Amino acid sequence: MLPGSIHLKSAMSDTPSILPIEIDAMGKPCPMPLLMLKRALKTAPAGQSLLLKSSDPHSEIDVLRYCQLHQLRCHSEKFSPTEFHYLIES
Repeated sequence: MLPGSIHLKSAMSDTPSILPIEIDAMGKPCPMPLLMLKRALKTAPAGQSLLLKSSDPHSEIDVLRYCQLHQLRCHSEKFSPTEFHYLIES
C-alpha cells in the first residue's frame, strides 16, 4: 500500500469487515492524519473499526480529542517517538 493511502474493505460485502480499515498517515504532517481519519469515517459502514497509523506527535492530542468529542472509542498505542497507532471504533 502506498503511503497516505486508505485501504478499504471489499465492496462485495455489505457487512463491516472484521479487520479494521487501515489509514496510513505515516510521514504526513498535522493536520493530515486527522483529516484522513475524518474522510475514512464518512465512507466507512457503521460499526466498522479503523486503524490510523501516524508519525506526527501532534496526532496524539488531535485524534484523541476528536474521538472524545464525537463519542468514538479510541485505543492508542505509541510504538516509538515517531509511530502512533489508533484503533477507532465507529
